[in-house]
Amino acid sequence: MPPRVLISDKLSAAAVQIFKDRGIAVDFEPELGSDKEAFAARVGDYDGLAIRSASKVTEKVIAAAGNLKVIGRAGIGVDNVDVAAATKRGIIVMNTPFGNSITTAEHAISLMLSLARQIPAADASTQAGKWEKNRFMGVEVTGKTLGVIGCGNIGSIVADRARGLRMKVIAFDPFLTPERAVELGVEKVELDDLLTRADFITLHVPLTDKTKNILSREALAKTRKGVRIINCARGGLVDEAALREALESGHVAGAAFDVYSVEPARENVLFGAPNVICTPHLGAATTEAQENVALQVAEQMSDYLLTGAVTNALNMPSISAEEAPRLKPFVTLAEQLGSFAGQLTETGLKGIRIEFAGDVAEMNTRALTSAAIAGVLRPLLQDINMVSAPAIARDRGIRIEEVRREQQGAYENYVRLTVITERQERSVAGTVFSDGRPRIIQIKGINMEAELAPHMLYITNEDKPGFIGALGMVLGNAGVNIATFNLGRQARGGDAIALVEIDDALAPDVLAAVEALPHVQQAKPLAF
Repeated sequence: MPPRVLISDKLSAAAVQIFKDRGIAVDFEPELGSDKEAFAARVGDYDGLAIRSASKVTEKVIAAAGNLKVIGRAGIGVDNVDVAAATKRGIIVMNTPFGNSITTAEHAISLMLSLARQIPAADASTQAGKWEKNRFMGVEVTGKTLGVIGCGNIGSIVADRARGLRMKVIAFDPFLTPERAVELGVEKVELDDLLTRADFITLHVPLTDKTKNILSREALAKTRKGVRIINCARGGLVDEAALREALESGHVAGAAFDVYSVEPARENVLFGAPNVICTPHLGAATTEAQENVALQVAEQMSDYLLTGAVTNALNMPSISAEEAPRLKPFVTLAEQLGSFAGQLTETGLKGIRIEFAGDVAEMNTRALTSAAIAGVLRPLLQDINMVSAPAIARDRGIRIEEVRREQQGAYENYVRLTVITERQERSVAGTVFSDGRPRIIQIKGINMEAELAPHMLYITNEDKPGFIGALGMVLGNAGVNIATFNLGRQARGGDAIALVEIDDALAPDVLAAVEALPHVQQAKPLAF
């Protein structure tokens, strides 16, 4: 019986035909995704689900999808898919990370130019029979400073186009190295510097805990008077209510938005504000982009369902069927090591070094390296996957070094990951034991053995008597249950590390109480 695929959003006829030509049974129901109940009731009949942004693949939908093996998102953003729930059920989530980059970048440039010359309002006025030539006084973009927040794939294209318009481009991106900035012809700056200098600000970052309201009320207050703001990335990056106030006061001269905190945006606080341009999430809405991502996702899903080949998966690397059983636990280890280091990295990232020792050095280390890079970058770039991770790291000028060596020390195999930032190097090592479960074996040169879990608390401290008891008291008084407690130290009385597995995420006030304990140097919650 051939695999069955449901297409619940609007994909091109050519994409539907790809499934058919490959011998896959396909049902094309482009309106189904907007009906939550009907969607959840139907999805369980299929092996594959092809979507755009309208279908919301929630935990409830995934729970009903008993046969589902793969979800293919035609586009980059997967905020409409519960990736964690899909992973737990063993469902691969694929996207098409580069298919609409040019289209989105061009839309941002189009909005910037339209904003500078007030084209939509001038068009409406003229077609209404008015001739308000003196009302629509614009500004030139030539010679102006464009601040790009997020200089990845799309942001770098915007920067290139802006330089062609003879603009000066400054960029804030923690992953952008000075060498890559020089290559792009942009000046790398900190966010506060960008806010105070930019005449135009354009956003090109995913929506994460760290980027939510990156243009907050406080950030908007730091911008120069007369700034114009463009957002073609994700709703929620800008405090829309604060922006409305800044527009009405005249501090912000104009804004152009393609994305909103709630979509579809039938109403929004920005609607009707002075000199605001709003479009209905058209960033990827060109014939070329829609066709590219639709064809790409159809090919990827067909390959997986028919041959087991995995491409552009967010929760699984490209691994052949033959090598998968042996490689899989090391892939998990590599990603966990990367995630561990990435969650502790807060300064500009310059390089990642991955060292493979023992038999693991003879495996498909390319997949392991991709998994490690994705783990490092995902805390800030949530839409990254194991296939696109090396390209994204390369685009940002992050140097990747892979080292293979024979067995050294007590472990038959180990993987060591070192993150190189502008300030320091931080390393973490791990191995896979005979039970197939990954373990941490060393952090910052301090030996310890620990298994990572969904909720962890990482503490660096001075090795002094009473610390463990004080920590246990704080967590116990807060009702936090300790599942495992792992310790290591460099020397008696010296630097030490505690890695504590807890049952639930740590509340901010409890974290603050841990940080306030004597001898604690750093305390950070980690999630895996």
